[in-house]
Amino acid sequence: MKRIIYVLVLICIFGIAAWLVTKFNGFTSFEVGEEVDNFHGVPVFYNGHIDHVSGRNTAADGYNIGLKYQCVEFVKRYYYEHLKHKMPDSYGHAKDFFDKKLADGERNKRRGLTQFSNPSNSRPQVSDLVVFNGGTYGHVAIISAVSENEVEIIQQNPGPYSSSRETFALEAKDDKWYIKSQQLLGWLRKVD
Repeated sequence: MKRIIYVLVLICIFGIAAWLVTKFNGFTSFEVGEEVDNFHGVPVFYNGHIDHVSGRNTAADGYNIGLKYQCVEFVKRYYYEHLKHKMPDSYGHAKDFFDKKLADGERNKRRGLTQFSNPSNSRPQVSDLVVFNGGTYGHVAIISAVSENEVEIIQQNPGPYSSSRETFALEAKDDKWYIKSQQLLGWLRKVD
């Protein structure tokens, strides 16, 4: 009986410790809503824990930009402010931005953007919106740099201890471009 109680106490201690680590920002000096990065004049804000929400951000014209400081809010704000683009469907989780039924290079009508699969016939470009399938809601980011063999993304809400910038290998193989990430579904682009 003592052993069972001991095990239960340890489970509780580790459970509380895990909860504290994921809910509090004790290892960072940033405050929720503080600017941590910037791309083409569009700020990236710190969100703390990935599940934290600080209300909804809407534009002066009523356009839904998204839940404050979430990844979706940043990419939609970037497209709205920098590229002057409003998505026809302004709602949905990050992974909903990629329509798996579309072929490479087809128009994603819900987003008003051209969609490319990973791998694609089209090389990724700066300002493309990338979509990841991981987790419950997925993740979205903006391509901030492309070189011969790398793609850099800028992201909001990668987690309380992760960077706003991340780099992935870029490979050209069999006349297709592949961003090396098992969870990256593809990218979307504003094509006029």
